[in-house]
Amino acid sequence: MKPILLTLFLFSALAVAARASNDDAQTALRAAVDEVLTIAQKAKGASSLADQITPVLRRNVCFESMTRRAVGPGWRQFTPGQKAEATELFTKLIIRSYSAKFTPGEQPDIQYLKPSSPGTGKVEIPTITVYKGSRYNVTYRMEDRGKWLVTDILAEGISLVANYRAQFDALVKKGGASAVIASLKQSVERT
Repeated sequence: MKPILLTLFLFSALAVAARASNDDAQTALRAAVDEVLTIAQKAKGASSLADQITPVLRRNVCFESMTRRAVGPGWRQFTPGQKAEATELFTKLIIRSYSAKFTPGEQPDIQYLKPSSPGTGKVEIPTITVYKGSRYNVTYRMEDRGKWLVTDILAEGISLVANYRAQFDALVKKGGASAVIASLKQSVERT
């Protein structure tokens, strides 16, 4: 095969693979969102909603990655036990905080836009969500970790991970892992 033909073949094969990955990620995201919305439709209250959607989110969101990235370089100072505790607390905080913003029975209208791939094994899926008359631009960042998992969510361009990182960075500098865990415990108790 001539070099130019080989190059064209490889380029088109990569493009097809990238489209397939983007489609697989979007299919996984849609299934997870649909499952959460079905549960939300039947939930009796915010705490009930949080409890019911937790298993779905644990299967579809990589909370360990989110926690590690939110803590930033200070994560290396955490012992394995502290990492596990921080991840568990961060998971509870995120699920409780965001499920409290939804009214059981209220359904958002979600329009999935064309996904893009910022790198191998990574996909960003932008959506337009209309909820209670307000419109939100929400982008889901996903990574292929044997299956597609959400690793960050951008609401109106603001990264959930980056937002918490600004808070955690100061805590790590002040008191290390103990300060982050203490802050997470307080936040979980308030939600």
